[in-house]
Amino acid sequence: MDAGSGVGDDTTPRELVHFITQQTRFSLISDILAHPQQLPSMYELEELNPSVSDATVYKHIQKLIGAGIVTEVALDDDQRRQGYPWKFYGLTEDGREFLETHNLLAAEETLQQIYDTIADKPEKMVKYENTPRPD
Repeated sequence: MDAGSGVGDDTTPRELVHFITQQTRFSLISDILAHPQQLPSMYELEELNPSVSDATVYKHIQKLIGAGIVTEVALDDDQRRQGYPWKFYGLTEDGREFLETHNLLAAEETLQQIYDTIADKPEKMVKYENTPRPD
């Protein structure tokens, strides 16, 4: 875990749960879990959190990356298409395991069902949702 994230290697599980369940970070984790491929782009995360500034979304994703909960994955150069995102954010294996251990994945299926019912997604978000993701 990275000191820049506010979470260090000597962080207790309780401190990490507190770190993860901070409102904006937990919302971002929920958005990742709800996403059809569980790999949303930054734009999708920003759209799903309209009351939070884009800079704040980015800052909290970086903190979750630093804590080892979230990872950034990118399409290979030959898979990138102009006008489409090529960086995506998903849970790390350790992050998923930690969330599972602390019963923070209990609503995963419900989150996915709720996401599926969003009817007023901007056209750009629907386009990005259907962008190929890294394997």
